[in-house]
Parts: sequence; structure tokens; C-alpha cells
Amino acid sequence: MRFVTYGTDDGDRAGVLNGELVHALPPGTTLLGLLGPDLRQAGERALAEPDEVVALADVRLKAPIPRPPSIRDCLCFLDHMRGCLKATGAPGVLETTWYQIPAFYFANPATVIGPHDDVPISPGSAWFDFELEIGAVIGAAGRDLTPEQAVEHIAGYTLMCDWSARDLQGLESQLKIGQAKGKDGATTLGPWLVTPDELPFGPDGRLALHVRAEVNGALVGQGRTDAMDWSFGEVVSYASRGVELQPGDVFGSGTVPGCCLIEHLDFGDLAAFHGWLKDGDVVRLSSEGLGEVRQTVRASAAPHPLAPRADPAAVVRPPRSNPARSAVPYTRGLHQVGAGVWAWLLPDGGYGRSNAGLVAGDGASLLVDTLYDLPLTAEMLAGMRPLTDLHPLSHAVLTHANGDHTHGGQLLPGSVRVVAAEATAHEMRAEMAPELTTALQVMDLGPVLTPYLRDRFGGFDFGGIRLREPDHTFDRRLTLDVGGREVRLLNLGPAHTEADTVVHVPDAGVLFAGDLLFVGCTPIVWSGPIAHWIAACDTMIGLDAPTVVPGHGPVTDPDGIRAVRDYLAHVVEQADAALAKGLDLREAMFAVDLAEYADWLDAERVVVNVYQRYREIHPGQPEIDRFALFALMAEWQATRS
Repeated sequence: MRFVTYGTDDGDRAGVLNGELVHALPPGTTLLGLLGPDLRQAGERALAEPDEVVALADVRLKAPIPRPPSIRDCLCFLDHMRGCLKATGAPGVLETTWYQIPAFYFANPATVIGPHDDVPISPGSAWFDFELEIGAVIGAAGRDLTPEQAVEHIAGYTLMCDWSARDLQGLESQLKIGQAKGKDGATTLGPWLVTPDELPFGPDGRLALHVRAEVNGALVGQGRTDAMDWSFGEVVSYASRGVELQPGDVFGSGTVPGCCLIEHLDFGDLAAFHGWLKDGDVVRLSSEGLGEVRQTVRASAAPHPLAPRADPAAVVRPPRSNPARSAVPYTRGLHQVGAGVWAWLLPDGGYGRSNAGLVAGDGASLLVDTLYDLPLTAEMLAGMRPLTDLHPLSHAVLTHANGDHTHGGQLLPGSVRVVAAEATAHEMRAEMAPELTTALQVMDLGPVLTPYLRDRFGGFDFGGIRLREPDHTFDRRLTLDVGGREVRLLNLGPAHTEADTVVHVPDAGVLFAGDLLFVGCTPIVWSGPIAHWIAACDTMIGLDAPTVVPGHGPVTDPDGIRAVRDYLAHVVEQADAALAKGLDLREAMFAVDLAEYADWLDAERVVVNVYQRYREIHPGQPEIDRFALFALMAEWQATRS
């Protein structure tokens, strides 16, 4: 039999599904109250003499047991655990204990939702995931059960989805006290509870169902439940040791391997990962015999922040301060830098603290770059609104592909024409999903790299970002008309990235340099070659713009460009001298003399710059991935602090 619970104006009703019709039990009868030896008799009575008959299509199904006494989520599929380990970069080898006892944790019965309910993203999570499971519902109380007895105590099975905030889960796992808010958000049960006699079982007694998981109509994974390493009988038996199980207790199977997102994450190929769940995504989970659940993921309000406690073991560092002089006050917000031209500044210019710009014409305006996350971009657009209400945004130019200049694009009106160099568009398509940057905030990467990354990236919110790709691309040069004003775009890359566009407003004498210019903070050569960047500096100086807005740092003039050019020349000189002395790459990185550039913020970026120079001289130099480069930067910074 298939038992359902559905909502009415007078409260929840229980019933038995017969084809596409629900045969209702008397008002006030709950499925939880029926569990036990009389369940089948009650179901047969409802089929023969229903209190009412309603079409399945006309009712709103709830979870069969809307508030279970308890939920134990088990980990019966060890391949799922191996896949999770591999996704975090660890070998897929489990500790011996996994093969000795079945694992489970307690989930939250108060957050059970129905098979078609919207699913709220856990507040503060950027890594929201689903997990397709099977739920076994206890029908009769029992204690100290054998596996054979435990199976007889199962009233039926239902589809189950364990919604998981992977970033919160990863952070909390470092406390080593078990699951918490990462698994506290929602658990789906439904659409109905199916009695064991209607389901197939293998010769070993394991439930034998084919299951399938999709997101937005695309297959994520599929598998079979008879691949369980620990059977329901075994996990229920284990849980009953010294404990009286209650009717309605739910036991989750754990994730069928492949039927979640995290197992498809490969930190060696981040661009291949299609991303975590976001607002509006539709998740469909199905199983032969158990039906399907189909749910839409919805954004949640931001969590109320909590101030961290003081760490008595932490190294106290002086507050960061950008040492460069500024042509306008270097404060957060909007500053006019020319006739009809404004810069949005975000001190101190370090990682993610980038600048943007606004160029206003007659009845139109152009935005130069967005910011690193949605809250920062929303703040900026609100600050610009008195201007954009008079001069509506018509264009947005992306100077390059890095997230701190592109992540806020989805907040722009649809009428805005987004423009970028073709190589920028290509790099955006090849970049990892924006929310994966959360890894820099939550992953435990060791005692040196972890605090470094959390200090540099901890203040951003990478949740809910959907990259908006350019509507129009160009190769090297493009001139735009913005309300009668000429705005010139020049792609001077590759240098910092594959393409680096500067935005020149000739009639105002203003140049937006993007990340070809860092002022008071250290440039970082992600692409190179360095000679291209030095040449780009010469080109920018040749534009003879008296006011220059850098990608990071305070507003400057051509002398600011010269300082970056001289820094890059100094790096080349230092790296070439190290190579001439026979120093290997690591030795060269840690022996570099920064001279007058030592007080620039984020001086440790010289590690990446020396690496790029060594690769230019010897293209066969082994490639180092970004996490490893960050680790070297963290180590370099630790030796200098």
C-alpha cells in the first residue's frame, strides 16, 4: 500500500493512494498514529469505505510523517563517502572503523518538508547540495533487535532528500563534534510511504530499486539501492542497542553514490563543476516504486552575524593600511574624479577590495566593473542610483575576468549591454563556479594557509552568484558612445589575466586601468608575460590621462603607473639575478629583495610574480596550481611577519 498525508483547510489528512485517487481516513487520523500491526487493516478499510475520495492532482502532499519522533541519517553507501573524500582532494580511502560499525547522525525532525515544497537554502551557505536517499520508517517499537528482527519492524519506505550546506558542514567538521547547521536546514520525505510488500528486494534482503537525480532537467547521477554496504536491517539493529526505537522513527540510507553534487566536484578541474544549487534551481529525485519529489530551491535571508571570539593563541598583526597617497579621499564609496565621471572605491585595495567606475553622458551612463559579491555590488549600485536615475545605465564594461570585477553582473538591469574583450569572455567561461571561492573561507588547509586565506577572503559572501556573460565582445579596441560621450576601450593584455581592458574617457582626462594598476598594493601576474604588462604601462602613460583609477588602491596619476612598471622591472631583475646564481624557484621566491616595494600591501604576491618570470625563461618549469601558489604566498608572508 501507498500511504499519504495531505494538507486541507482543516488540517492534515491521511489516506491511501489507489491509482490517481486518495482514499481518505477519518479526520484526525494520522499515519504516525496508525503505525503498528493494524496499519494494513486501516488501509484496507480506507480503500473499502473511504471518508472521502479526492484526486491526487488536487491535493497538496506533505511528508507522509510530517513530524517524525526522530531522524537518523545513516551512511550505508561507502562509495559515497569515498567520493566525498576525493572531492575534497583527499585519497578515497576510509578509516577501518567505517567497515566495523555503521555510521549515523541525528537530523532535525522539525525541518521535515513535503515532496513538492520549496526548499530554503541554509542561511549563509554558498554550497547548497541535495542528497538522494531512501528513508525506512519504523512501524513498531523495539529494542536490542537483531538485523532480522529489525527488518520486520520497518513499516515502509519513502524517498528522502538530505539537503546539505556543504560549506557550513566543512567548517563545522573542523570542530570534530559531528553534524550541526550544515545538516539542519531541511529534510524531504515523500511523496508517500510504501509498504515492503510492494517493493523488490534482492536475494540478500537489500531493497533493490533504481534511483535517479536531476537538476533543471539535467542528469546528475543514478544508481541502485542494493549497492548498500550496510543494510537497513543492520543499521536499525545497531541503533536499537540499548535504545527503544519508536513508531515513526526514520532511518535514512545515506546518499546513493553519485546522486548529489559534491561527488562531482574535482578540485583538479574546477571549471568542469556546474556549481552548487541556487535560487530557482529545480531538483527532481525519483525511484521506481517510491515515486518522485520535485522541489524548487529558494534563497534565504542573510544570517545575523556573530562576532568571533578572541583567539588567545593568534598572532596579533598591525591593522592593514594602504601606504599610497591619494588624489581624492581614499574612503569607501562614490567619488567624483572628473566631469561626469566617478570612481567607487573600496579600501584597502587588497584581495577582493576592488574599485569600479561610472561615466555619465546625456541620458545614459557606463559602469566600469562590478564587485566581488552581491551585497557589495548592491551597495554600489544603490550609491550610484541618484546618478543612474538621471543617466540610466546603458553599458557595463568588464576590464578582466577576475571575480572581484565580474561577480555582481547579475544585479545589472537586463537592458544594460555588457561589453568585454573576447579573451575575458573566454576566461569567464573557463573559470570555476563563483561560489567555489568559498573554499578559501571554510576549508582546512593547514596551520599556515588556512588563517592566511580566511584573513584575506573571510569578509565576502559568495552565495547566489550567477555569472552574467558579456553581450558584446571585441578584440583589441572598441569605441563606445555613451550619451554623446566617447569612451575608448583598449585591451592591453595578456598581462594580469588573459585580457586586460582599460577604459579611457578622453574629454574628462580619466583612465580606468583595471587590474593593470595596483596602487599601494602588490600587482600579481596570473597570466603574463611580464613584458606585456610593462608595455601596457607604457601605453597607459602615453594616453596622458591626468587622473587614473586603478583596479585596486587609491586614485592616482601617471606616476602611479610608473611605480607599477618599475616594480615589475624590479621583479624581473631579481628573478633573473637569482637564476644566474643557480637558485631554484623556491630559493628565488624566498630570497627576493623587495627594496622600496616591501611596504606595499600583500607583498607576498612576489611569489607568483617570480614563478611567472621563471616560467617565461624556462617554459618547461613545472606548473603550480593556484592553491599551491597561495600556500607558498602564505608561507612567504609568515616568514616576513
